[in-house]
Amino acid sequence: MPFDNTCKFIAENFSVDIATWLLGAPTELTKLEPSELFAEPIRADAVIFLESKDLLAHIEFQTDPDPEIGFRMTDYRLRGFRRYPNKQMRQIVIYLRPTQSARVYQTHFELPGLRHEFEVIRLWEQPTEIFLSSPGLLPFAVLSQTNERMDVLREVARRVDEISDKRSQSNVAAASAILAGLLLEKAVIHRILRSDVMRESVIYQEIEAEAEARGEARGEARGEARGEARGEARGKMLGELDLVLRLLTRRVGTIAPEGEAQIRSLSLTQLEELGEALLDFSQPSDLSDWLQSQI
Repeated sequence: MPFDNTCKFIAENFSVDIATWLLGAPTELTKLEPSELFAEPIRADAVIFLESKDLLAHIEFQTDPDPEIGFRMTDYRLRGFRRYPNKQMRQIVIYLRPTQSARVYQTHFELPGLRHEFEVIRLWEQPTEIFLSSPGLLPFAVLSQTNERMDVLREVARRVDEISDKRSQSNVAAASAILAGLLLEKAVIHRILRSDVMRESVIYQEIEAEAEARGEARGEARGEARGEARGEARGKMLGELDLVLRLLTRRVGTIAPEGEAQIRSLSLTQLEELGEALLDFSQPSDLSDWLQSQI
């Protein structure tokens, strides 16, 4: 989903803003690939690892509750300890979309003799002001604790316009539009956020490329299906035509060219009916008049 990739993009490209929010200090964090930590990492939709000299941050963005989240956080913690036993590890699950599910309040995983705790943030309970404080947090503002999401998006748009770096501006605008799509209609979002700015974004271009690829794949699949259907229909038509001509040859001998041309012009349904009639040996031996009535 685009929401997952967008959150990962924000965390990777605005890591100082993310660290200031989640860790309480503007810590410089670098991306750490799961393959650098584990030989066989567990797949998660939007998992990211960031590290500093003394800290390993494991962040998971979840659009909806995941029944496996507790086990996965525990497993990642143990694997992280195996690879970096001297580093502190902060694990934070960030839920994006409001829900009544009790799963979003789960902060630990427990087995007999084992208990692991992790942090949880529900964006809809977070003050909006937090996310208006820095460019990298603006995309989350509409998902925060507010009843005036359109007004918040307008404020986000105003602050996006103030970003001097054009690349960052386009990326923040696109990310804000994508995440706002979790709670607002597309028409509303496009009215407020400038599409010309978003088009320059890496995220926007990747999503458009993916959509184009999916469209091409669907088009090819439909084309293949239509081609197969046409091929099957043509094969059936030729089969019925061949059967009718053979049966006629057996019953009446040589078929006149004009008669064969007339038979070849018949539809599949007509050929099937004619074939069934020719297989009915109760028909008269002199078939010329009868065939004219059938054709």
